[in-house]
Amino acid sequence: MMGRDDIAVGIGGEGGILNDGTILPSVGGYLPIVDQGYGTTGYCRYSQVIPLGLRGKLDIDTIYGFRKQFLPQANRQYLPLQQPTTQQIMIDKISAGSITVFCGGTPTNLALFLMSNPHLKKNIEHIYLMGGGVGPRHVNCPSNSISSCPTGNVYTGDNTAPNAEYNFFSDPFAAYQVIHSGIPVTLIPLDATDTIPITTEFMQEFKKQQHTLEAQYCFNALKMICDTWYTTPHFSDIFFMWDSFLAGVATSIMLKQNNTNGENEFAEIEYKNITVITSNEPYGTSDGSNPFFDGLKKSRFNLMRNGIHSGHLVTGPGDPFCIARNGCKDGDTQEVTGPEGVRVRLAVRAKPNPDKHSKLDKAFYKKFLDVINRPHPTGKLDYTTQFPQYREATDVPDFKERKLGKTVVFDMDMSPGDFLALIYLLKVPTELIYLKAILVTPTGWATAATIDIVYDILHIMKRDDILVGLGDLYASNQTYANFNLIGSCKYRRAIPHGAGGFLDSDTLYGFAHDMPRSPRSSLDVGSNVTILTNGPLTSVAQIIISDKNSTSCIQEIIVVGGHISKYTHDRGNVINIPQNKYAELNIFLDPLAAKTVFESGLNITLIPLGVQRGARQFSWALSALRKKKTPEAAFATNLLSTLDGLKRVHPRYSQRKVKVLATGNESDDGRMIVDQNKRSWVRVLESVDSMAFYNTFADRLGAKEQSAEIGMFSIK
Repeated sequence: MMGRDDIAVGIGGEGGILNDGTILPSVGGYLPIVDQGYGTTGYCRYSQVIPLGLRGKLDIDTIYGFRKQFLPQANRQYLPLQQPTTQQIMIDKISAGSITVFCGGTPTNLALFLMSNPHLKKNIEHIYLMGGGVGPRHVNCPSNSISSCPTGNVYTGDNTAPNAEYNFFSDPFAAYQVIHSGIPVTLIPLDATDTIPITTEFMQEFKKQQHTLEAQYCFNALKMICDTWYTTPHFSDIFFMWDSFLAGVATSIMLKQNNTNGENEFAEIEYKNITVITSNEPYGTSDGSNPFFDGLKKSRFNLMRNGIHSGHLVTGPGDPFCIARNGCKDGDTQEVTGPEGVRVRLAVRAKPNPDKHSKLDKAFYKKFLDVINRPHPTGKLDYTTQFPQYREATDVPDFKERKLGKTVVFDMDMSPGDFLALIYLLKVPTELIYLKAILVTPTGWATAATIDIVYDILHIMKRDDILVGLGDLYASNQTYANFNLIGSCKYRRAIPHGAGGFLDSDTLYGFAHDMPRSPRSSLDVGSNVTILTNGPLTSVAQIIISDKNSTSCIQEIIVVGGHISKYTHDRGNVINIPQNKYAELNIFLDPLAAKTVFESGLNITLIPLGVQRGARQFSWALSALRKKKTPEAAFATNLLSTLDGLKRVHPRYSQRKVKVLATGNESDDGRMIVDQNKRSWVRVLESVDSMAFYNTFADRLGAKEQSAEIGMFSIK
C-alpha cells in the first residue's frame, strides 16, 4: 500500500538451540529462549496469557476483520522454504554497516541475534525498545495509594505476574540479554505510554483527519478496537499509543544531531540503572520449571547454577509457587543500584502540547495526525482501487427448483487437506449432498483467523449461503476458571509454529494470498444432518454437551481421525510428543472431546489413520488431477504439487468398539483401544481403494457443474 516493496521482511526459521546452548542457524523466535529446543514446537509458558480469540490473536491476526477489506494484495507473499528468515534478514542488514534497531515487541529475535553474532554488535548504534514497567501504574490502582500499585499489564485473573509487561514477560531472558548487551538502549516503558492513551478527544480529531489511505486504515482499525473490545466508557485506561509512541520518540531523537541526552519533542527523558528479572528466588533450586538447568549436567549457555537465572520460572497462570508469594517476578523491570543494573535512557512521560488551545493535550497526538496525513509519501492504493471490478456482494444460489440431497455439516480444522475436502463437497451435486453449514474448529492445525480463507473459498464457489460457525479456541477443560479468555496449550503444543504447522496452514502454503476476498446464521426444523469431522472433535462435543435435544437431528457423525494400533510397531502420528506413541493427532488435540463424542451413543463411522495412510500418494492423485481443466482442479493440483515438493526436499514436511483415553497423561491421551465392555458401537472403515479414490476426487473437481469462474483461484 505504501509503495515500499524494497523493505526486506523476515519471519521465523526452523533452527533450534541444543542443550549445551549451541544456537543453530535461523532459530525461528516462535518460543521464548528458555523453551526453545530443536524445531518450532514447544510449550506456551508465557504466551498463554494472550487470548487466542477475542481481545487476542484472532482480533490481531485479522486486524479486527478490517485487514482484508482494505489492504491491497501485495506483490510479495509468503512461500514455504523461500521466505527469508528473521535471522537471515538481521545478519544481512546489520552486517552491512551502522544501523539503529527499533523493537516494538518481544525481543526474542534480537536477543538470539546478539547471542549468535557478538562480532556484529558494534554495527548497532542504538536500540529503541518498547517494553517493561519501572514505576507503579495508576490504572492498576483502585485508590490513590499509587506507590503500592502493580507496575505490569499482564492480566491473568490472578496474581501470577502482577508487575510484568507483556513484551518482557513473553521472554524475560531475551529482554535481559538485550538490556545487558552493552549497546546503548532507550526504553519506552509503561510509565511513559500510560501518559499517552487513546482518548475520546484524540479519536474525534482523528475522525476529521483522514486525508490519506494510511490515516483511514489506522483510524478504522482503532475504531474497531474501541467498538468491539471493551464496553467500559474508560477506554483510555486500557488502550495506549504503545509502539507508535516508540516510533515518534525515537525518530525525534535521531533527527537531532549529536543528541546524546535524548532530547525530543514528545517525551521527558531520564537515565536509570535497571535490570530485567528472569527467575525467582531462591536461586539454585531444581523444581522442574527451569529448562536452563533441570535435568542437565551442564547448564545452557554456561549459566551459573546459583545465579540470577537459576530460580523458579512461571509455569503458567495459577502457578502455585507464584500465588503463594503474591506473584512471580519473571519479566519484571526493576530499578537497582548494584552492579547488576545497566544505565538506560528511559522515557518517563509524554510532553504536553505547547498549543494550550488545542483539544489534543499531548504534543505527540498532534504530530501523529500531521505525519500520517502528509501527502508525500503516502499510500498508493487500497483493495478497491487495485481491483475496481470488486463488489462487496454475496453470491447466494437459488435452490428453489432443486430437490436437495442429504444435509451435511462439515467440521474442519482448516488444515490444507480440509480445504481440498471442502472444494470436493462443494462440487458434489446438491441433489446428492447439500452442504448446509461449516463448523470451524480452531483447536487443530490452524489459528482461528484462517476462517477468512473458508469465507473466500465459499465466495469463489458461489456458496455465500453456507453458514460458518467458529468453535471453541481451546480444547475441552483447558481454559482457566478464573479467566476463561486464556487457556493451556497442553495438546496444541504438538503442532509446529513454523514449516508444516501454523505458518503454512494459516497462509494455505502461500495460496491464500491470491484468492478473491469474500465480503462477509440454522438448520431447518426437523431436518436430519450428517456431520463430517476432519479435525479435533471440540465443536461436535460442545454441541452434544450444550444441547441434548440437538443430538436427535444428528443422523451420523463421520470422524476422520483416530488410530487403533494392531501391533507394537503400529504407531500413531503425534510425532512432536515423543512419549505418546499410539495416538492420532485429531484425537490427541482434544481427547476429552473425542471421549464425549464416542460415548454419546450416536451413529459414528471412523476413518482411522491406517486407512488414511492408504490414500497419501500425492503423485497418483496429481496424475489424475492434471487431466482436469476447471479452476478448482488447477488449484488442487497446485496445492498438492507444492506439498509433494516440500515433502521431498525438507524433513519438516514428512510426517470397532472404541474407547478413547483422556487421562490427562500426555503419553496416553488420544490413544484408541478396542473395549468390548463399552456399550457404544462404532463403524470402522477397514480399507480404501486408493486408485478409485484418486480418480473419483479428480473427476469431481474436474466437473464443469458447480464450478468457479475462470481465474477466480488466481486473481492476478
